[in-house]
Amino acid sequence: MRLSLLPNVLTLLRMLAVGPLVYCLLTGRYQIAFVLAVFAGISDLLDGYLARRYGWMTHFGGVLDPLTDKFLLVSTTLTLAWLEQLPWWLVLIVVLRDLVIVGGGLYYHYLVARITAARPTLLSKWNTFGQILLIVCVMLKLAFPYFSGPWIHWLIYAVAATTIASGIQYVVTWSLRARRHWLNA
Repeated sequence: MRLSLLPNVLTLLRMLAVGPLVYCLLTGRYQIAFVLAVFAGISDLLDGYLARRYGWMTHFGGVLDPLTDKFLLVSTTLTLAWLEQLPWWLVLIVVLRDLVIVGGGLYYHYLVARITAARPTLLSKWNTFGQILLIVCVMLKLAFPYFSGPWIHWLIYAVAATTIASGIQYVVTWSLRARRHWLNA
């Protein structure tokens, strides 16, 4: 195997870890689920670092990495809601935001102008960080029950706020781009 494929291998391993992670959560093996989540987080950081640092970026990896991250986040969030560890209203907000972004992106790409690269906004990055932090904290609480506190509830509201705000930001930003495109056409 060429070393340049290592980021893609790490991404594939992360994707393959989603099923066992969800299974471990559903069967009460919280410590193993937590270890798998930590592996997923470390592999995500490592594959991104290697790809950028050594120029080992591929189109395949560029598509697979964000899909894997979204698959991991959505699967874990849904599972934690199923286990009554996260409120369903939060899941609804997170999923609706993602659907609006994907639907808006497809609309823009096919009916306005081709999107060559979609870069997340700073607010969106903070939102993703908040979602990951919330999931890790909830899983940490499940794996080690003495690690608990009211701050998880504050994280839930912070994630809800950044999810709504970043969703609005995407809609406004891409609507303005579409308007400019049509005015200049």
